[in-house]
Amino acid sequence: MEEIAIRLYNTATRRKETFKPLHAGQVGMYSCGPTVYEYAHIGHYRAYVFVDTLKRVLAYNGLKVKSVMNITDVGHLTSDADTGEDKVEKAAREKKMSAWDVAEYYTKDFFDSMEKLNIKRPDIVCRATDHIRQMIELIQRLEEKGYTYRTSDGIYYDTSKFKRYADFARLNLQQLKEGARVEPNPDKRKPSDFALWKFSPTDVKRQMEWSSPWGVGFPGWHIECSAMSMHYLGETFDIHTGGIDHIQVHHTNEIAQSEAATGKKFVRYWLHNEFLLVNGEKMSKSKQNFYRLADIEAKGFDPLALRYLFLTAHYRSKINFTWESLEAAQRALNALREHVRELKEKTEESGDKEKIELYKTKFLKAINDDLNTPNALGTVWEFVREKNIDDEDKLELLLKFDEVLGLGLKVVKPKEEEELSDEIKELIKRREELRRSGKYQEADEIRKKLDEEFDIVVEDTSSGTKLKFKNRKE
Repeated sequence: MEEIAIRLYNTATRRKETFKPLHAGQVGMYSCGPTVYEYAHIGHYRAYVFVDTLKRVLAYNGLKVKSVMNITDVGHLTSDADTGEDKVEKAAREKKMSAWDVAEYYTKDFFDSMEKLNIKRPDIVCRATDHIRQMIELIQRLEEKGYTYRTSDGIYYDTSKFKRYADFARLNLQQLKEGARVEPNPDKRKPSDFALWKFSPTDVKRQMEWSSPWGVGFPGWHIECSAMSMHYLGETFDIHTGGIDHIQVHHTNEIAQSEAATGKKFVRYWLHNEFLLVNGEKMSKSKQNFYRLADIEAKGFDPLALRYLFLTAHYRSKINFTWESLEAAQRALNALREHVRELKEKTEESGDKEKIELYKTKFLKAINDDLNTPNALGTVWEFVREKNIDDEDKLELLLKFDEVLGLGLKVVKPKEEEELSDEIKELIKRREELRRSGKYQEADEIRKKLDEEFDIVVEDTSSGTKLKFKNRKE
């Protein structure tokens, strides 16, 4: 198969670039994770399917990926102007729970949903509250270099001291007025300045607060990602991902504070995913127009149908979510599973090895072209319809493609097995336990029961137990 370079769209340069890792064969990747004060919605999960796909593509190309994702459980305020309440503390008050319990509950729900979407858990998941020391140390470095100033409510970063501040988001700082990008804050010298450390209010007792050289308080949201990403990946690393809404404020601020502190390039490739829309508007909690994964499941959809739907659009394109589009994705996924199921049961040999190589190359070209998953899916369906390819080879390559797509094709079972009742599953499980215990006579009684009552013939082979269905039409 020909060598095909990975090309990724770098937000920093606004163009596709050939990806070359900092260290040969290894990739350091950081992804902005959730703020765990509420259930994540499916718009959030689009971002994490994108991140998962990126990680899978890099691995498919033989690269070893070290992926890091944060959990923001403190410091994310309800306003980008460093005003308002901490989202987790606010949720704790409204739900009459501790802030720690709120964060734990929604973190667990988040990863439960990630598992249903077949999103691989990052290699390192770091909670903000576990890295306060690293954040304080980073703020001290900025303070020593003259990038900070003190106000009545915290320690702020002076963006006028970082001359490249506007470059990443293409900001026009002369035209940036207070309230245009953020809400007014009279304590700030400039609208673009941002909090590194917030002091705890004197009239309200916070649940999450820490001692610091500047007083009791808590970290600003932006400092968290810089401190944790550099702690695990080094002061310069390969890839940073997030939604496009992070470009103007959060990621711009990360770059400013990180590069001011280290004097080095912070991130080499920035990748951002577009929004998931509903009725033409961004899906968001503030608009109350969002769906959770639980809503998808309640309507009878497989979570992997949602993953399939996300793959039908390029990660840098908007998707307008509709129930009709999800239905179409579910049908397509079911059809793909059925084809895999048939291949697992066939043994026809009519191979064309040249066609196999052709499709391998075509698929690789698609995914290495800035994760072009729509084209990759198109190649998969073209391959499915291809004739004169050995069934075993075809199955093997489809499962190889699924290492990138993540649609769970490897675990597709024969249709009859998927439709087994709980009673039959329990009998099969019990029979296996009896056989392992050497109680063969009792195990044989279950085998007879499966045969006589359910028309299922059990065969014990060297590769495991196999089921044959007597009423199946060949």
